[in-house]
Amino acid sequence: MMPEFAYFLKVNLALVLFYAFYRLFFNKDTFFKLRRFLLLAFFALALLYPFTNMQDWIKEKEQIVEIVYYAGLFLPEVEVVADKPVAMDWKDIAGQFLFFVYVIIAGVLILRFFVQFSSILWMTYNSKKQLINGHSVYAMPEPAGPFSFFHWVFLSPESHSEKEKEEILTHEYIHVSQMHSIDVIVSEFMCILCWCNPFVWLLKREVRHNLEYLADNGVLQSGYDSKVYQYHLLGLAHHQQFTTLYNNFNVLHLKNRIIMMNKKRSSGWMRTKYLVFIPLVLCLMLLSNIEVLARMANGTKMETETIVEQLPESAMLTEIETSTDHNDLVEDVVASAKEEEVEETVFTIVEKGPSFPGGEEALLAYINSSIVYPKAAKEKKIQGRVTAQFVVSKQGDIVDPVIVRGVDPDLDAEALRIIKNMPAWTPGKQGEQEVAVRYTLPVAFRLSDEEKIMEDAVFTVVEKQPSFPGGEPELLKFLGKTIKYPVVAQENGIQGRVTAQFVVEKDGSIQNSEILRGVNPDLDREALRVISLMPKWLPGEQRGKPVRVKYTLPIVFRLQ
Repeated sequence: MMPEFAYFLKVNLALVLFYAFYRLFFNKDTFFKLRRFLLLAFFALALLYPFTNMQDWIKEKEQIVEIVYYAGLFLPEVEVVADKPVAMDWKDIAGQFLFFVYVIIAGVLILRFFVQFSSILWMTYNSKKQLINGHSVYAMPEPAGPFSFFHWVFLSPESHSEKEKEEILTHEYIHVSQMHSIDVIVSEFMCILCWCNPFVWLLKREVRHNLEYLADNGVLQSGYDSKVYQYHLLGLAHHQQFTTLYNNFNVLHLKNRIIMMNKKRSSGWMRTKYLVFIPLVLCLMLLSNIEVLARMANGTKMETETIVEQLPESAMLTEIETSTDHNDLVEDVVASAKEEEVEETVFTIVEKGPSFPGGEEALLAYINSSIVYPKAAKEKKIQGRVTAQFVVSKQGDIVDPVIVRGVDPDLDAEALRIIKNMPAWTPGKQGEQEVAVRYTLPVAFRLSDEEKIMEDAVFTVVEKQPSFPGGEPELLKFLGKTIKYPVVAQENGIQGRVTAQFVVEKDGSIQNSEILRGVNPDLDREALRVISLMPKWLPGEQRGKPVRVKYTLPIVFRLQ
C-alpha cells in the first residue's frame, strides 16, 4: 500500500471515530468553548497522528537481534537492448481512475470555495459601509439574511427593526471578536481534502452549529430577552443567503439553537468528561503503530543493525542496460552491505573493495562499449539475465570467471568474454593487506524495440539513474532504521535473501513494488512494507526529462 494512501485512510478513520465520540459524549452539553476547541483538535489530530512513531520507544524495551541486510547486493548489471513499454495492470488503471475522480471532485470543491469567497468580496464592493449602533456594517442593497466573515459584517438595514438590529449586531460581532471564521475555513478545507468521507461533512455541520450556539449564548449573556430573541430568529428564517462561507445570524438549524438556548446549563464538574479525549488519542496512536506493538506483545524486537562503517565498493551494484546499437547508457542502482568471509583467502566483503581502472564510471563505459548481442540469440529472440561471478586476485587479475546463472550458451559466452577481456583491477584490501575478492556481475540481455518508446515506458537503463534523497548513505540509514525482522520468522529460524523490485516514477514516488524472489511470506511482506515507506526519490532522467525507472533491491535477513 502506498504511504500516501495509507495516510489518507488513517486520517479518514480518525474522523469517523472522532465524530462518533463527539456525538456520544459532548453533543448535549453547554460547554460551547470547550466544544469549539475539541472540534478543531479533531481536525488537527486526524492530520497529525499518522506521523507518530513509537518504534524508538519500543527499541528501549526489547532485545536486539542483528539483521545483516543487503541494501542491494547489486554489482554492475548489463542489459543489452532498449526497454519495451510495460503494459499497465488493471489495478493500476483502476487506482489511477479513482485518483483522477478524487482530484476532479476536490478541484470542483476548491473552485466552489473560491466562488463563495469571491462573492463575499463582491458584496463588500457592492455594499455601502455604514455606522449602525456604533458598529461598522456593510449595508446590502437588497434584502438578505445578515452574516459576518472575519471582520466584515453584512446587514440589510431596511429589513429589520432597531431592536432586531441590536441583537443581530451583537450576535455577529461575537463571531467577529472570537474569529469564528477560522473554524469555518478549517472545516471547509477538511471537507475538500476528505470529501468522500460523509463524517467530515457531519463534523463540519457540528462546527457551524457550535459557533451559532456560542454567538447565541453571547447575545443572551449581554442581557437580551431570550424569548424575544428567539422570535426574531424565527422571523428571519425566510431570508435568502448568497453563499455559505461565513457565520450567519439566520441558519436553518433554528430548532436546535432554540433548544440549546432553553437548555439548563451543564454542571461545571461535567467538564472532566473531556478528559476521556486523551485515551481516544492514545488509542489512535497505538492503532497507527499496531505492527510495532504486535512485535512487542510477542516479547521480541528485531532491530536492524546496518553494518556500514565505510561503504565497501566491492558490494556496490549497478544495473546497466545497453541497446543492440549501443545508444543507451547505464543505470546505476547502488547499495551496500557487509557479509561474512566466504573462504579463507577469497573475501566477499572487505574494508576497501577492488576497483576497475578509472573507477565505476570507467567500468560501465567499458561494458557498454564492449558488449555485443550475439546474432544467433537475437535471431532466436532469446533474452534474459546472465549472472556471472569472478575473483579479483591480490594482483588485480580477473580469475575464475564462471556463470552462476545462465540463460543461453551464446549469451553466457558473451558475458564471459567481456569479463575475461577486462584489464587488471586495483585489488581490494583488508586492513593494509591486499586480498582476493569475489565480485558478481549480472548481465541482462533484452531484445530491442526499434519503435519509439512510449512516454510511460519503464526504463531499466537511463542516462541519469534515480537516487534516494541524500544518496546511498541515507538509503542505508533509512533501511537500517525501518526494517524489522518478522517475529514469526525469527521464532521459526527462517532467514534468507528476498529480492524485491519497484518502479521509481517521474515524480520520484515508488510504485509497483513486487517480490522477484521470495524466501518466506513474512520476510517478503516485511521487504515490501519497508519499500512502501520510502520517501520520494530523485527521479531518473533520459535526454534531460524525468522517466520511470525499474529498480531492484535484495534484502538478506539473517539471525545472529
